[in-house]
Amino acid sequence: MSKKTIVFFIIVVLTFLNCSSVFGEDNIENPKPVRGKVLEIISEEEEETTYAEGQTTTVQVIELKMTSGDHKGEKLIVENYIDSMFAYNIEVEEGDNVLVYLEKDENGEIIKGYISEIVRDKYLIYLVMIFFLLLVIVGGLKGVKSIITLLITAFAVLKVMLPLILKGYNPIYLSIGVSIIVIALTLLIISGFNRKAFAAIIGTSGGVLIAGIITLIIGQLANLTGLGSEEAQMLSLIPQGETFNFKGILFAGIILGALGAVMDVSMSIASSMNEIKIANPSITNKELIKSGMNVGKDIMGTMSNTLILAYSGGSIHLMLLFMAHDFSLVEIINRDMIASEIVRALAGSIGLIFTIPITALVASSLYNKIDKSKKIEE
Repeated sequence: MSKKTIVFFIIVVLTFLNCSSVFGEDNIENPKPVRGKVLEIISEEEEETTYAEGQTTTVQVIELKMTSGDHKGEKLIVENYIDSMFAYNIEVEEGDNVLVYLEKDENGEIIKGYISEIVRDKYLIYLVMIFFLLLVIVGGLKGVKSIITLLITAFAVLKVMLPLILKGYNPIYLSIGVSIIVIALTLLIISGFNRKAFAAIIGTSGGVLIAGIITLIIGQLANLTGLGSEEAQMLSLIPQGETFNFKGILFAGIILGALGAVMDVSMSIASSMNEIKIANPSITNKELIKSGMNVGKDIMGTMSNTLILAYSGGSIHLMLLFMAHDFSLVEIINRDMIASEIVRALAGSIGLIFTIPITALVASSLYNKIDKSKKIEE
């Protein structure tokens, strides 16, 4: 990694940190769960429910030991309910680690505890560590750079973009700004300050912006509300919910969803064209563009499938539900939620397609201009 890249990376990280300290404060104060360990299931009794005939509720009386928080080390007896009518219940066994919400009195003494979830984060951390390790083993220095760019992307979204949206800032402008910064940082750190990176940055930015413009136009024409999902409806109920631009949030989601695939296509084309130019310095501008387009066409089909399959995979439960209840195709595609997902997948794919000619034209122009300037100097 060059000195310029390191300096640039440090400046941007410091900028993000500054933004996070100013804007990233929590707006909603919620009680935080503490960790506990199941020491013993004291009793487990099954009883009939009073609200549904033939249904049962299992009541577990559990002894927990707090493993975090102000009451760390203390033991607590809690009740855990397993309802046969619920599709999802929290079933625990001795030795399980759980998250617990504590109800306290004015003096800070525990009145009651509720098990809210099984602790799973340590297994997710193991998975992340394996992922990072494989990146380094297979990719070497490139793998290390990939980890850096992933951390920057996560920081930009979680500590800058989302807190600012909660503050009431326009999600459209935020998503565009964050995307361009992420694109520039990712490609410059991975490839360094060179014509290949600049061509990919312009190509990716162009493709993502086109995807965003298509989303805005079709969203307006199709009257998409951005409130088609249950999560969006829940978001509208929080104190800031009335001021949220839900159409803008839908736009932001589509931009971020398309970003990775579009960046991959743009860098692949720019890199291939760079190698072709190095191997054949005398290649004409027209031939170089044609080569870049051919590379892009080969990538286009699989990447479009990648986007569409990714969004389809995320909606598989919903699609199964519609099929099970024998909804017609007309009913399905006219629902706000489904129409939003279709726009999300197709707008991203169209942006990806436009990335190919944009990157090919920009890369060809940059490569030939540099070569011409070198000849003039000679």
